[in-house]
Amino acid sequence: MVAEVIVDIAGSEVDRIFEYTAIEGVHPGCRVRVPFGGRVIDGYVMRLKEESEFDPSRLKPVAAVVDEALTPECLQLAEALAARYHCPKAQVLRLFLPAEMRRGQVREKQQTWVLPAGGEADISPRAKAQAAALCYLCQEGEAPLAELAAKFGRSAVGALIQKGVFRTEQRRTRRTPYTGAQGQAPSRALTPAQQAAVDTIARSNKTVQLVHGVTGSGKTEVYLTLIAKALAAGKSAVFLVPEISLTPQMLLQLRERFGAQAAILHSGLSAGEKFDEWWRLRTGEAKIAIGARSAVFAPVENVGVIIIDEEHDGSYRSETSPRYSTAEVAAFRAQYNGCKLVLGSATPSVDTYRRAETGEYELIRLPERINKKPLPEVIVADMRQEVRRGNAGAFSGALKDELESCLANGNQAIIFLNRRGFAQSVVCRECGAVVKCARCDVSLTYHSEENCLKCHYCGATYKMLTACPSCGGVHLSYTGTGTQKVVGELRRLFPQARILRMDQDTAAGKEGHYKILKRFASREADILVGTQMIAKGHDFPAVTLVGILDADMSLHFSDYRSGERTFQLITQVAGRCGRAEEAGRVVLQTYDPSNYILRFAIRYDYEGFYKHEISLRASTAFPPFAKIVRVMVTAEEEKKALEVLKEVYFSLKELFDAHPQEFLFFNKMKSPVKRIQDKFRYQVLMRLTGDGLLSQIYERALQYKTRDVLVYVEENPANLS
Repeated sequence: MVAEVIVDIAGSEVDRIFEYTAIEGVHPGCRVRVPFGGRVIDGYVMRLKEESEFDPSRLKPVAAVVDEALTPECLQLAEALAARYHCPKAQVLRLFLPAEMRRGQVREKQQTWVLPAGGEADISPRAKAQAAALCYLCQEGEAPLAELAAKFGRSAVGALIQKGVFRTEQRRTRRTPYTGAQGQAPSRALTPAQQAAVDTIARSNKTVQLVHGVTGSGKTEVYLTLIAKALAAGKSAVFLVPEISLTPQMLLQLRERFGAQAAILHSGLSAGEKFDEWWRLRTGEAKIAIGARSAVFAPVENVGVIIIDEEHDGSYRSETSPRYSTAEVAAFRAQYNGCKLVLGSATPSVDTYRRAETGEYELIRLPERINKKPLPEVIVADMRQEVRRGNAGAFSGALKDELESCLANGNQAIIFLNRRGFAQSVVCRECGAVVKCARCDVSLTYHSEENCLKCHYCGATYKMLTACPSCGGVHLSYTGTGTQKVVGELRRLFPQARILRMDQDTAAGKEGHYKILKRFASREADILVGTQMIAKGHDFPAVTLVGILDADMSLHFSDYRSGERTFQLITQVAGRCGRAEEAGRVVLQTYDPSNYILRFAIRYDYEGFYKHEISLRASTAFPPFAKIVRVMVTAEEEKKALEVLKEVYFSLKELFDAHPQEFLFFNKMKSPVKRIQDKFRYQVLMRLTGDGLLSQIYERALQYKTRDVLVYVEENPANLS
């Protein structure tokens, strides 16, 4: 037999099949070691065939079988995604395996266990520890060596092993994340609306279902019921959430309901934990994969349902090659398995809702909270009036009053500001220069706790300046407000309040998010200040107040989706309060209270927002009525980037000249952020009437990619900066 193998060469664009003579144990999906170019490397067996077109004597045999890593579904999905996103198959196949596993940096963890050996116990009367250890093991039957040694001493246990009274054996042990996690709530009986949603999904002849439910409408219970039905039918499930911070909370609920059948996959796990959780899913020991975007590639077979919670979130689109859409990958898996893909959100993306409205997706509405409680009242604080009154702080009078009342009643509050750090930028008052990153064309953010400047694009850290680097002036001012500054002001206003902050700076580490949220849920803090990490999915019964600072901050981004994102953020964060018995209140601070986006958000009027937004996009020919395609050219040397940009542009212009009716816009330009991480960025930006030319755009653009110049294609990019 001949094995068709894709070789795994990191950073290589090699994308062809190599043939090897198959050895015993080789079959499609195996990860193998094969000779290649004078060395032995990893590869993936795509297919087996009876004979080769080449001389059999010239074929080298497979050196060894590593494992059975890939399922037949993985192989088909890899072929489909490689064709869809015009990237090497090996690049796609890597998505299915933990990176450390591919690099051989993680192995099975072994644990030594101690068992009775049946030998005669010749124990001295003075060896009391040995006697106690023997008595203990006779009662227990077996125990880990480390545990036994901790109880009775390593020398006593070692002596019994040496005498043949005890024997040892090696067993594989699992590294399980969030070991202290306990279920939060028992399963609940479904409300009539929830039951109707479950029944509609079961009856529908459509693959994709959109569950549009207001915050607190009980979407999670619908998801859990669908998973239970899948497991009862002998199938598995995939459950995706947008933020790592949401994963532990959801895992708690899944473990409460389904025990060890739930396994977690996300980038915040240690290499060993990720490896063990992945294998639990691959072997079928666990049936439910839960995680962020990458969990869509979980190695589960016979999938019964795929759920994407908060489907509108931009994190579901990959920003590294292959630049896949999670929903697209999930739809492929749903079709392959003949199961349902369930998308859920209180604020669906305009594109998704359009598909549901036109009948492509099944639309299911949950218009009320499960406890029939009204959505929180929204109080609008006009910050222009606050400035006129001499209030230069971050908090309006209305928000201060509401915070005081909330704390006095023993409740909790959430303060939302989608900007971390202390100050957005540092400006010289003498020459007006803004302090920028040396590697990126963006301003540095001041972080007061570390007394340093940070770049939020590349992560670089700089010592705080004492003088302007441009003119030497010593009069530096801080502009803008970040979460650190907000916490400082809160401590001044409410010195008795216990305050937690949750952003990328405080939530670092494997369980950083989990620990902060656990403390807040346990009532160890009165106020939680955070960025968009706190805006989605969290359920804190004691939260009765949400304060939204700089609500209109994202309205003025140069992105056609800025209004959509603002509406989503406001609605989502407002929905974090008033979810239990006490009514909730929201204070929304803005400098533009008459803005139509804010008016819709204040009323929780998604339908009104959608009708206005879809009409606007139809009249201006923006997605979903057109497709934006961006070809990015990046390089460390600006000259090389411009040379390749010129070649890419003229190649694509030929396409534009041949099919002008397919283009609504076509031009080359520098990116809004010209340089990130020492790489200059230029782009050819297009707006197309449809997908007809996509394949040709990929082919023409990617041929100019070199070792020094990266060229890639983005479709409706999540970030146009």
